[in-house]
Amino acid sequence: MVDGLIVALAAVDVAVALWDSGPSTSGVVTGALACAALMARRRFPLAVVLLTLPAGLLLDMLVAPFAALFTLAERSRDRRLLALCALLSALASTVPLRLLNHLTPDDRTWTVVNLFYALAAAAAPVLLGQLTQAHRDLGRRLTEVEEAREHERLLHAQAVLARERAQLAREMHDVVSHQVSLIAVQAGALQVAAQEPAARQGARTIRSLSVDTLDELRHMVTLLRASGGRATELTPQPTLADLHRLVATSGIPAELTGELPEDISPRVQRAVYRCVQEALTNVRKHAPGATATADLWHDAGAFGVTVTNTPATRPALPLPGSGQGLVGLRERAELLGGTLDADPTPAGGYQVRLSIPAGGDRTDRRGSARRSGDTGGTAGP
Repeated sequence: MVDGLIVALAAVDVAVALWDSGPSTSGVVTGALACAALMARRRFPLAVVLLTLPAGLLLDMLVAPFAALFTLAERSRDRRLLALCALLSALASTVPLRLLNHLTPDDRTWTVVNLFYALAAAAAPVLLGQLTQAHRDLGRRLTEVEEAREHERLLHAQAVLARERAQLAREMHDVVSHQVSLIAVQAGALQVAAQEPAARQGARTIRSLSVDTLDELRHMVTLLRASGGRATELTPQPTLADLHRLVATSGIPAELTGELPEDISPRVQRAVYRCVQEALTNVRKHAPGATATADLWHDAGAFGVTVTNTPATRPALPLPGSGQGLVGLRERAELLGGTLDADPTPAGGYQVRLSIPAGGDRTDRRGSARRSGDTGGTAGP
């Protein structure tokens, strides 16, 4: 529709020019050619500009050259070509062929003056076309920037999700596997001690379901930990005040000794709690009949907990392990600038020692603890 309107305006412009200069066969032919060429100005802009030049030599027209130059400038990035086309268009409209052999000195002076005006008129559609091109490029660039920002927001959301998955995996192992392991151990003991066949069968079923649950949990924790990331905190979370209850309900002969300062940060308290929880869980799974001691300690430069157990007095039940317990504890320790050591004792037992420097507690409070990479570790005694 726009192209048709432009062609109609150009035809009117040519008709007016023919009326003023007098109809001629060459003028009609070149004017009609220039108007018809405008229909293809979007596909062949340079050819259309060249086809309007003959009509510009014979007729005093405006619409066709303007439209042709604008389209070429909008689509071409060759500035030399644009300058040449503008100059040719200005020359064609300033020096008509019919006057080349009849110019007086005064006419030549006016021709030069008119040439400057024609150059300004030819530069207008070129500059307007370049401005349109720049506006289109800017719009495209803004779209690309917005798409890049959207992609960045998506990556950030995925990173947050990955950190939450990693934290969820750690919490699932620390909380769920602890409770299910205790159920399996108690069911195994009940299966051995029960006298009635029905009670023994019920205990066997509970133990079997607990073992299957632990196995499924192992696969789920491995899947969730695959995304890895910095830890995020979930609520509710245990504190040092919950240690006495943890030790009392551990299902093994255990005691809690020592104490820690009350002003240590919540994350450090959770790390100590999880260390004791994991160590007692491993004692139940791998050292049946053993006793354990959780010793809270602190000095001028560090504080932590040491969990030591005696050797097992009976064979361990074949419970599955996720292999992520001590790995998760090491991650917690490294987030706080501390260390976790897990080694056998000379007496045949096992010892897990968590040490956190006092500076690590202050770093945790500022929220700028640096995360190190995962380190290997054993699954327990």
